[in-house]
Amino acid sequence: MAIQGTQTVNITTDLQRYKVLAAGIFSMIVTLGIARFSYTPLLPLMQSQTVLSESGGGWLAAANYAGYMCGAILVASINNLTLKGILYRVYLILAVLTTLAMAWTENVMIWSILRFFSGLSSSGGMLIASGIILNWLMKNGHRGELGIHFAGMGLGIILASALVELMLHYLFTWQEQWTWFAVVALILSIPAWLWIPSTKEAKNAINPRQVKDTPPSRTFLWIMLAAYFCAGYGYVISATFMVDIIESQASLKGQGPMVFMLVGLAALPAAIIWDRIAHRWGYLNAIFLAYAIQVVGITLPLFNHSLTGAIISALLYGGTFIGCVSLVLTMAGRFYPGKPAKLMGKLTLTYGFAQIIAPALTGMIAQNTGSYDQGLYIAGGVLSFGAFLILLLIRMERRETKLKEIIES
Repeated sequence: MAIQGTQTVNITTDLQRYKVLAAGIFSMIVTLGIARFSYTPLLPLMQSQTVLSESGGGWLAAANYAGYMCGAILVASINNLTLKGILYRVYLILAVLTTLAMAWTENVMIWSILRFFSGLSSSGGMLIASGIILNWLMKNGHRGELGIHFAGMGLGIILASALVELMLHYLFTWQEQWTWFAVVALILSIPAWLWIPSTKEAKNAINPRQVKDTPPSRTFLWIMLAAYFCAGYGYVISATFMVDIIESQASLKGQGPMVFMLVGLAALPAAIIWDRIAHRWGYLNAIFLAYAIQVVGITLPLFNHSLTGAIISALLYGGTFIGCVSLVLTMAGRFYPGKPAKLMGKLTLTYGFAQIIAPALTGMIAQNTGSYDQGLYIAGGVLSFGAFLILLLIRMERRETKLKEIIES
């Protein structure tokens, strides 16, 4: 009977873990896949059916990231887990409402406000949910990795691209597409709402583990923040303009949503794969490799304008940008397992700041030059500098490890 009871507890614990992870995935789809990434495949359609220009498209993206950055500041300033749980649910509602409201106007200023609050809601899935889930996993004796959680971003991109492709086939207008995105977000919000761990569950963890913070040095932290800024700049150009870049080439007309879907397909297993690479080679080595591959992915369209080149670019980009995010935020959680959202918020703040500057600047350059090429060159250069900063962190980590070994011996 004792063995049977133990098996029942294990089954219950496993089921609860799956529901917690599923809540995180659904929250990522709603607050990022739909509230954020649906804009990318919809951008060319909005530009063709409304007054939205290349520059305007960049400013809307910047407004979205400004909201995301404000969300990161708010999350970093809150220590109360109960309040974070409330805010998480508010953001789910906000993601649905701001998506729906995009269909109600053609005023660029109102769109900017809606994209701002949509970006604010994105911090619910990326930061609040990831912090709550990582805290719950570690306190309940599970592996403190967020690979499965961040797979939700890849699923969200696939869903957004597939829905746009399907609705374009049936000649849905841009207003109808935003409305259907809101309906899907509402449906997926239900399990994201119901299955996220409550404050009571976090406090009453089964066999709770004591977690201890091991903060890095101030210098290490500042370099890490700078490197993550570079990652944000490199990531956002393709995230915002990839479909428009593809659609602007006559030979690739109509291929944009399909290629962007491949970004999601590559991102789907990427976070889990990068978790395994980090487990074997170390987090910083894995982050450097992800940066290096992503540089190739985002700059490849400069040298190869074929469909094959676009597909390879999408796969390399999709397979690495989510790895950069999940690895860096998991590192932050490991430094501060007791309050992971604190450093996650600071890191996301620098990441978000880059995402405000980059699309606005790139959109203006594209409108003035008639091409996204210069924007891609700048993005590749910034991300390459970020990879160099990661090399500095690797060197610092090796020094600290050697010093620790000398002291202990």
